[in-house]
Amino acid sequence: MDKDKIRVLILDDEKHFTEELAEFLELSGHQVHEANTVADGMAILAKQPIDLMILDIRLPGADGLDVLKKVKADHQMLEVIIVSGHGDMETVIKAMRLGAFDYLRKPFRHIDIQIAIERSQKFLDLQQKLKTAEEKNSLISKSMEEKISRQFIGVSAVIQRVLEQAMMAAQYPDTSVLITGDSGTGKENIARIIHYGSKRKENLFCAVNSSAITDSLLESEFFGHKKGSFTGAIADKKGFFEISDDGTLFLDEIADMPLNLQAKLLRAIEEKVITRVGDTSPIKTNFRIIAATNYNLDSMVQEKKFRLDLLHRLNTLQIHIPPLRERTEDIRPMVDSFVTEFANKMNKPVPSVPESIINELKRYPFPGNVRELRNMIERSIIFCKGNHLVIEDFNLNLRSAAPSAAPVPPPLPSAPLNDLQKSEKEVIMSTLKECGFNQTEAAAQMGISRDSLIRKMKKYQIIISRTE
Repeated sequence: MDKDKIRVLILDDEKHFTEELAEFLELSGHQVHEANTVADGMAILAKQPIDLMILDIRLPGADGLDVLKKVKADHQMLEVIIVSGHGDMETVIKAMRLGAFDYLRKPFRHIDIQIAIERSQKFLDLQQKLKTAEEKNSLISKSMEEKISRQFIGVSAVIQRVLEQAMMAAQYPDTSVLITGDSGTGKENIARIIHYGSKRKENLFCAVNSSAITDSLLESEFFGHKKGSFTGAIADKKGFFEISDDGTLFLDEIADMPLNLQAKLLRAIEEKVITRVGDTSPIKTNFRIIAATNYNLDSMVQEKKFRLDLLHRLNTLQIHIPPLRERTEDIRPMVDSFVTEFANKMNKPVPSVPESIINELKRYPFPGNVRELRNMIERSIIFCKGNHLVIEDFNLNLRSAAPSAAPVPPPLPSAPLNDLQKSEKEVIMSTLKECGFNQTEAAAQMGISRDSLIRKMKKYQIIISRTE
């Protein structure tokens, strides 16, 4: 077995989940074992050296916390990432106290588990070993670098301007950058282009969703903690600032960061010195900040929801990515690229895409932007039965159908909606209907986060009526 690979065990009762995640982790350079029962997982642990375990907290016939407790008792050096489809914070806190290293809520992106692994001590130790051997790239940085150009596609003048700005920002590796744009426009991809185009590319790109971390864990996650500093702190832990030393710390959804942490973030950016929770020794760290948001931060400053001094620190360079509906000439090259990608992945012939479909897509408002288009293409390839796509494969008719009365909007706000806003509102309402008013499922189908969907529902005053 290759000692320079992280050895991962996935224990989850959903076979399709373990297979999909195992495939991704193997492509990322890890050695992976799968188990769908506790017995199988324990058998693998007894026979194989494992560095990191991905454990579903809810398993049939077993208490995930009991499994975690036994695993940590028998394998003290093994790190555990808890995953669950349920957001029970009491269970999460218990898991952390029992020695879990991290927690992810299903469904999560592959990049989320990737970042969690990068934060593990095993990964950091291995990265240091590779640096000593003058192989400074992390285990996944090359694969991520190769994917960037494929994921950010565009021929329009506005998107070429965005790419030019990104490459200019890459030439100044210590300058903070603020990336703005609607959900799904590709803000994280632009951040990666900046990172991998800069002198920092040989070090870690750490992506953090500022809205996904609970208040109780915020300070520990960003600053790290000292062993024994609080219940459950069974070992020293590096935070985001520290592991991003000489690399890039990407803060997505920066507008959702609590005000108290905004003040501490500002100080860390200015001084480049942090102190772990429960410690008194200052630690120098030379990280670069790239932040992203789909909010108007100037308005949030006026509403006293965001610090003006932090905004000034973040937007030394500002890059705005326009929504897909404002650059429809990019739709054709994106469709061609995504069709080829998914057809190859599914071992299907690459179908042709008639111009009539492109014209229909250009008329669609795409509230989920590029992410929604990508999800739409994946679905169309799944349903495609011939050697060319048909409009029915895209489900556009259902999306634009008149909504039922189930999501009941109150009277319109005083400011009338323009045609684009009306269209986006209708898409949201019809998608909610199609998904049985399940917000998580509807958000996934539109290619946006659930938080973004809730914000749009609030914006358009969409209320789901429930009858008993």
